[in-house]
Amino acid sequence: MRGGRKIIPQKRGSHLDALKRDAVIYAAVVDSALDAVIVVDEQGRVVTMNASAETTFGYPKSEALGRSIGELIVPENYREAHEAGMARYRATGIPHVLGRRVEMEARRKDGTILPIELAITEVTLPEGRYFTANLRDLSMAKASAAEIQRQREALHQNEKLAAIGSLLAGVAHELNNPLSIVLGQATLLQEELADSVSLEPAGKRASQIQAAAERCARVVRSFMAIARQHKAEKRNVAVAPLLDSAVELLAYGLRSNGVIVYHDYQHDMPPVFVDPDQLQQIVVNLIVNANQALQETDGKRVIEISAYVDENGLARVVVDDSGPGVPESIKAQIFDPFFTTKPLGVGTGIGLSISRGLAEAQGGRLGLAESRLNGAAFEIVLPVAEDPPATTNGKAANGRDEPPAPQAALRALVVDDEIDLARLVAEGLVKKGYEVDLAASGALAKELISTAAGRYDAVVCDLRMPDVDGPALFRWIAENHPPLTQRVLFVTGDALGPAAGRFLAESSRPFLEKPFTPSDVVRLVADFPPRHD
Repeated sequence: MRGGRKIIPQKRGSHLDALKRDAVIYAAVVDSALDAVIVVDEQGRVVTMNASAETTFGYPKSEALGRSIGELIVPENYREAHEAGMARYRATGIPHVLGRRVEMEARRKDGTILPIELAITEVTLPEGRYFTANLRDLSMAKASAAEIQRQREALHQNEKLAAIGSLLAGVAHELNNPLSIVLGQATLLQEELADSVSLEPAGKRASQIQAAAERCARVVRSFMAIARQHKAEKRNVAVAPLLDSAVELLAYGLRSNGVIVYHDYQHDMPPVFVDPDQLQQIVVNLIVNANQALQETDGKRVIEISAYVDENGLARVVVDDSGPGVPESIKAQIFDPFFTTKPLGVGTGIGLSISRGLAEAQGGRLGLAESRLNGAAFEIVLPVAEDPPATTNGKAANGRDEPPAPQAALRALVVDDEIDLARLVAEGLVKKGYEVDLAASGALAKELISTAAGRYDAVVCDLRMPDVDGPALFRWIAENHPPLTQRVLFVTGDALGPAAGRFLAESSRPFLEKPFTPSDVVRLVADFPPRHD
């Protein structure tokens, strides 16, 4: 008796009943778990598994018991490492994955591979050690993440297309002006050459034609760079020409809005290591935003673009405007997706968000800076290239470096259904010592190549032709004259088309986007491997 109460000792049978009850409850919890649970002994043999493990890996429990877990679910290329890890732990007791959550691949009974998240715990009993593996199937999570990324990229592309639509009028104007110069100067040049009084004025007019045509080419290339959809390809890039190209692309819209653009570039600024198309898109977005903000300004409308390297060795590009600026109340929000102060239908609110993402993808950042014009200033911070700019290897590059003249007689085949363009390319090659055959179709090119494929040092081929197009001709060459595939250069005005883009990527051949010059062709074919007669 204690305190008037009688204490009755608990019976041993009641304690065992409680343990059995807890074991039944625990077994029910494990068996109903959504994640797979597999218990193995020290040798890695399966002791038990729950229903989710049976469903996930396709093994009935009766078939899995007593078998090695490595044999059941570890992919063949990881089994050796798995067995070595088990042996090392048994020998040293030093854990490798115990107590950690790790992602890896597992194998189903049917041989398919699935991503999983794995967590292993150790249980020590009198008869030995056991390991409980909790495995979560990440297939749906990975698929959902991939779909979100796909939708994000689609949204990104839609924003780019919307921006391109707003630029079309300005681009058309920028092209029509220099094209009018080209046509007018060409007519006068023809008249002067017909008179043959003096060739000096004709030479000046030819220079004016070239300058106007190159202006057209720069606008077209800038426009296509923004429209192109591709994975980031970083390389050393000179900053000033890229900034000038972005301004030139938007020149008409800026002039029509009465905006004056000033440049403040550091002399001999080193290149940056970025994807030039993505950097140009950021700059274009910032200039477009500044131009739109300046529409609300009654006074002088100014955009200042500066570029320099700071004391920490980082490149900085600042787009500053004299507009109304960014209110303090929204500075923390302007980079948020879908946040916009523009009227409905004017903007989607993701331009700055995408631009910040693109800047971070370059290893840099985009943020607000102090405005020297009392408006809004956005600053792009980028890594400076460690090495000097690499020479271009001919992938859609329209440089103007002249290659050395061939030392021996060379032969080329030019394939293009636009015969005037084919003759222009041929003329450039002939001036550099090539003998040139022309083919106005892919079918005719097949005939010429079949006659003597080994005699051609280069094949310059248009990508799109009415009968046998460039891809079809290339596949025919690969099947019938494989060595010649290494001496093929494509020219195209359709590099943005998905089919053309896929083919050019698969073929791994250099290509030139129109407009180009004959010297561009000569420069690239000069790097082709020599033929072996």
